[in-house]
Amino acid sequence: MAARIGVDVTTPETRVADGPRNPGPDWGYGFLLGCDRLLPEGLFRPLRAAGTWVALAFMHAQRRHSREYLALVLPEAPTLRDVFRHFFACEEALMAKLRVANGLDIPCEFDPSAAAFEAWLAGGGPFLLGTFHIGASDMLGFQIGCHEKRRVYLVRRRVGNSGDTERLSRISGGCVRFIWGNEASELVFGLKAAADTGDAIALQCDRIENARQMEDFEFLGARRSFPTTIYRLARVLGRPVILTVGVPLPGGRSRLYGTPLFGLVAGEGRDAMRARAREHFQGFLRMVEGLLRERPYLWFNFIPLNPAAGAGAGVATDP
Repeated sequence: MAARIGVDVTTPETRVADGPRNPGPDWGYGFLLGCDRLLPEGLFRPLRAAGTWVALAFMHAQRRHSREYLALVLPEAPTLRDVFRHFFACEEALMAKLRVANGLDIPCEFDPSAAAFEAWLAGGGPFLLGTFHIGASDMLGFQIGCHEKRRVYLVRRRVGNSGDTERLSRISGGCVRFIWGNEASELVFGLKAAADTGDAIALQCDRIENARQMEDFEFLGARRSFPTTIYRLARVLGRPVILTVGVPLPGGRSRLYGTPLFGLVAGEGRDAMRARAREHFQGFLRMVEGLLRERPYLWFNFIPLNPAAGAGAGVATDP
């Protein structure tokens, strides 16, 4: 049933021919992996940097959004070199993800803040796992499904050139499956099918595109709108929530940061749960902002920053 209603394992036959796409050509991921196999890192890294400069020259909107974000986290006005560093950090995160998909083991250590996630990883169970497009967070799927062999459904948009999802679905041995969220009906049925299992469901919680439940939170010097869908799902599906982000470290390692468990309270009313959810998410945003102040180039949203309150996107709704 799950595989028929919005939930399946990506295969080459399920690629989208006309629709959303990642930047770059269809053969881009294969080309990067081929170069990684054939070229020494001392030669390949400068080539990646050169390719990033080319991308920077043509991706006008992403360049503008990068500069707008960096102006909020850097102590001085961002330069073109700062924007390049932002782009290159994203490229290097993609390269690390492709290497992991190709079999490389990148050790992940746990910050004390991620104790709840570490406990879930040891025992599994029907949790809701939230993350942001930050640093090494995208590798969580590989960590969960391929190394720890925990079963998890990832909520993703199906795109036309996403070699990482294809590789992840293959090497996880069926532990990682996808709920495609391109269409609202597809997402609803996919979540329902996944909820009927005892497996975890993981979703991104930073981008407001297609979000129906949003509230305003303090982040980067303003009250900004973020989706609160994961807490609504917690109430509807009866599942606890853990939020995490991953940060790359020198030497090919990464560190996971997280929140305490947001559990369910028997007999709790909607307003009380909403207040706890707001406090939980605001705490996560404070932690994320602290990480970004230290490592400003790890915010991988090259789109308009979450709008400030009063810009027309902040809608407070019950989670």
